[in-house]
Amino acid sequence: MTAAAEAGVRIFGVRHLSPGGARHLLDFLDEHKPTAVLIEGPGDATDEIRHLTEGATRPPVAILAFTDQVPVRTVLWPFAVYSPEYQAMKWARKHKAEAAFIDLPSSVTLGLQDIMNRSRAAGPEAVPSVDQAGEPEEAEVQDEESVYSRIAQLAGEYDYDMYWERNYEHNDSSGAYQAAIHAFSAQMRELGEEKELREQPSEYAYNALREAYMRRQIQQAVASGHKPEKIVVICGAYHASALAAELPPMSDEELAALPSRSTKLTLMPYSYYKLSTMSGYGAGNAAPHYFEMMWDAMAAGKPEELPHRYLSAVAGHVRSGGTYRSTAEVIEAVRLAESLAALHGGSRPALRDLRDAAQTLLGHGDLGAIAEPLARVDVGTAIGYLPEGVSQTPIQDDLGRLLKQYKLEKYKTAVASDLQLDLRENRRVSSEQAAFLDLNRSVLFHRLSLLGISFARNRPSGQDSATWAEHWVIQWSPEVEIQVVESTLLGETVEVAAAYVLREKLQECRSIAEASVLIRIACQCAMTAQMEEGTRVLQNLAALSRDVVGMAAAARELSTILSFGDIRKVDTAPLLPLLEELFNRGCLFLLDASSVNDEAAGAMLTAMNELNGISLEHGDKLDDGQWLQELQQLAERDDRNPRLSGYACAILLERGSVSAGELAAEVSRRLSPGIPADLGAGWFEGLSMRGHYGLLSRMSLWEQLNDYINALDDDQFKRALVFLRRAFSTFSPREKTMISELLGELWGVNSEQAAEVLTGELKEEEAKMLDELNDFDFGDF
Repeated sequence: MTAAAEAGVRIFGVRHLSPGGARHLLDFLDEHKPTAVLIEGPGDATDEIRHLTEGATRPPVAILAFTDQVPVRTVLWPFAVYSPEYQAMKWARKHKAEAAFIDLPSSVTLGLQDIMNRSRAAGPEAVPSVDQAGEPEEAEVQDEESVYSRIAQLAGEYDYDMYWERNYEHNDSSGAYQAAIHAFSAQMRELGEEKELREQPSEYAYNALREAYMRRQIQQAVASGHKPEKIVVICGAYHASALAAELPPMSDEELAALPSRSTKLTLMPYSYYKLSTMSGYGAGNAAPHYFEMMWDAMAAGKPEELPHRYLSAVAGHVRSGGTYRSTAEVIEAVRLAESLAALHGGSRPALRDLRDAAQTLLGHGDLGAIAEPLARVDVGTAIGYLPEGVSQTPIQDDLGRLLKQYKLEKYKTAVASDLQLDLRENRRVSSEQAAFLDLNRSVLFHRLSLLGISFARNRPSGQDSATWAEHWVIQWSPEVEIQVVESTLLGETVEVAAAYVLREKLQECRSIAEASVLIRIACQCAMTAQMEEGTRVLQNLAALSRDVVGMAAAARELSTILSFGDIRKVDTAPLLPLLEELFNRGCLFLLDASSVNDEAAGAMLTAMNELNGISLEHGDKLDDGQWLQELQQLAERDDRNPRLSGYACAILLERGSVSAGELAAEVSRRLSPGIPADLGAGWFEGLSMRGHYGLLSRMSLWEQLNDYINALDDDQFKRALVFLRRAFSTFSPREKTMISELLGELWGVNSEQAAEVLTGELKEEEAKMLDELNDFDFGDF
């Protein structure tokens, strides 16, 4: 016997996330008082209904199913307060009726998802994702050639959503609503079935399988003792006619043949942003907060007040932004929206009417003036809430406990918040936990970042030299919740999962720069064991390396860790010998590594700057003399990259290791007539990258540079100009003015006039000549 043959089983078709559907459904349930309420939803999640309907639960919330083996697959079933399914669950709990989900179990859904993903990869046709079946996808609704767009055009509406709202959400007659939605869904089904069979393997036609399984569950409900007329089935309108038809339910053999993956279930707070179509969720709606306002107005028995509530809320946001809008303008906007609705034969304004009225009266015709207020009222920033311990994975429970312990629960919102941390001990409090509250918060944020959980994002603190200061931007989202759940496969707590990820990264590490970064991450995450492991990995890699750039980067990371001191309560002393080894090897191979072309010299300049900084910062613990000696050798060599030789000379000059006479002799040698432009000008570029004011005080340097440039022929001058432009680009406007004045003195002209000419706008022919340098052939230098 088929489910349909069980006379009296009542099928109620709805659109997901429909306040009008939820209102009519509650009237229907009150009229028929069923003993069993069967709801389209994952069949293995029935036990979650008691948590979803618990008094402290606050939608939007979602059921999340995820595979317990990699690759991790997830699927969501979201609910808003105005979802017909959610209201049906609440009705069943209040009236002590049995409530159950009757759709395919999540294990089968995810097994089918794998098959559909393979089909999608194998063919050009797109396959609908499993959580969108039966609902028009956003791209489909917007496609000018789609059936949904044609429906809107025939109805004289702006788009399909406006058509739906006007004809179904605003339909006050329960009987007319049900008849209209069943007729509409039957016609849409004829079109949808052909498309589904064309795009999906026939043996896995997704909706057909779902409906056969739901008929099976309906049949079992009857067999368990519920009278057919006391069973109400709530499903997507697309499925209503199939469940009412005399079709066979899924057999045991068919069920056993379905693909399946081992899955787990959890509940998670959801957000209105994620429900909105702007997030890419195809089965959502564009304005979830607006539809909540509609639901509230319906629940209060005053649906006609929605335009007043909506436009007053928009005006409130406009006023909070500092722009005055009067009550009279709000009243006129309501009247305009009602007039627009009447022009389309509507009983009440639809969202599009309200937005047009808001733009005209509250934005004074400018959409940009009210775009943000409209987004706030349409979409909202609400995030759902689940009571502590409700259907959570272990890592969710652990994170919830940590957020509570570190007083971070108030940041669990969709609105981004800034949090400045001071990692130093707070001696003004009595407890140890309070004294190190910000340090513990920092450790948690760094562990979450390591896990790829985007709850907190690190930003520059504005205290560049302060190792005790951190700036974080904190924002919660459903994506964060999913990331937390997916981390369950890595460990049952945040600490264990983070340690696992770090250990895996260290095992895969193949460069000393990467190893040093991982050591710093381990320090920031307060993971001593991983710091020790990272130290061993770095020592093994450094022992065979001649990569000065990598060694300098690694040494800089270790230097940063050592600069933490005892702020992070991690013993960093074992890192000092490793820093010394990296620094010494960087010095040892500096000369050899400086035989590079101009392109590779950029990385070497960074490395030299880092090694010099480390030398200055830890000179009492490192062989500073060896560093200066290697720089001296590089500065004197003519067979190394000239920029690097010039930069070495600049460091020595800055540190007082080059006398005025020695510098004059080197300048004379490097900028003497006959020296090729790429060598002479390249060397000057390196020299000019540090200590600008020290160079400006040496008149002889500019005299020799001037004589050198004057001695170049046209081709050499063009080559030199490339280097000189790059060199002078690092000077500030004030410094460029001082150079111009110096050159004016050399040329025997008024220094102020020279500065005005040299720092003024280029002439057309000069600009054209410089543009030609962009295509200059640099050859091999």
